[in-house]
Amino acid sequence: MKCPICGCIESRVLDSRPSNDFSTIRRRRECTECHSRFTTYEAIEYSPVTVVKKDMTRQMFDRNKIKQGIMASCQKRPVSADEIEQIVSDVENRIYSTSVSEITTREIGELVMDRLKETDAVAYVRFASVYRDFKDVDTFMDELEKMLTERGAKK
Repeated sequence: MKCPICGCIESRVLDSRPSNDFSTIRRRRECTECHSRFTTYEAIEYSPVTVVKKDMTRQMFDRNKIKQGIMASCQKRPVSADEIEQIVSDVENRIYSTSVSEITTREIGELVMDRLKETDAVAYVRFASVYRDFKDVDTFMDELEKMLTERGAKK
């Protein structure tokens, strides 16, 4: 690892710690030349995943887009930033664990809705209303009835 101060490529690791979700490792290093200390992060490098949108255009997977959608649906709800981050990480991990090179926005939306349904019913309905593009109140009510039926079956 190249020292940010002197440019030396030799350093020694002083401390290593996993992140909270164990997706990265934080390493505290010391340069062998100038003895300055710096921090590096090590993460898994995933194969790129392409997202196929409804209009059949393709773009690279971006976890921030999922996060923005979830944050919008959780606005003014008792869902913490940590819970949102955990949902995003879970969805991202499930996408990369399938080892596919392409995934549709529909599949991603279903993964997000599965997690939101467990976390907050109102956030789930908000996300579903945008994702499923409810055209009228009847479609919205159908989704609510389906959710209530599932909830009754679990009890």
